[in-house]
This record gives sequence, structure tokens and C-alpha cells, in this order.
Amino acid sequence: MERRILTYRSYVDELLARDDADWEQVKTEHLTQIAFFQHERLIHLIVTVIFALLTMATVCMAFLLMAFGAEGAVGWLLLTAVFLVLLIPYVRHYYILENEVQKMYRQYDRIVAKTGLNFYF
Repeated sequence: MERRILTYRSYVDELLARDDADWEQVKTEHLTQIAFFQHERLIHLIVTVIFALLTMATVCMAFLLMAFGAEGAVGWLLLTAVFLVLLIPYVRHYYILENEVQKMYRQYDRIVAKTGLNFYF
């Protein structure tokens, strides 16, 4: 997904550098792509939040077990490590999606300006 959004955004930047495009068609396609990436961003936000909550829950459980001297704290710490290993790439991917969609919004404003409407600025 990262490669797809970066490639698409580069393509639109190349279109914006020219003046010979059908801007209404480009605007329609760009809105469709924004909708796809917004959906992807929402799904990854949900997954990232769930993994963050699970990570915090395992940390709390490990500390509670250690505080009361119960066995099994090491297992919970290992589970925390597994969640962290998964959480870090999810946060990175969500960060990329969020920033790239924000850049796509700015591209959309430039596309709208190319159509002759400048009320977004």
C-alpha cells in the first residue's frame, strides 16, 4: 500500500506540473483515490489502536503479576514484546498513510484551482 500511494501521488504531481490534462476527470479520479486511501487509513487506525491497547494491557498484567509475586510475569512480558514488534510497523504504516492522504488533500486543492475554482484558498 505504501508503494501504491507514493506512486499515485508522484503521478498526480507530474500531472499538476503540466497544463494539458482534463482537470475535471483528474479531479474525479483523485477523489476516488482519496476515498480508497481514507478507508485504508481508517482500517489501519483501528488495528493500530487495538494493538496499542493490547500492548498496554499485557504490560499492566505483567506488572501486576510481578507486584503480587505471582508466576507468569515473564510470559506476559514476552507477549508484550510480541505486540510491540507488531505495533511498531503498524504505527509506521499509519503514519505514512496519514501524511500521504494529507498531501493528497493539498493536491486536490491544486487540481480544483486548475479547473478555475479558487474558493478553497
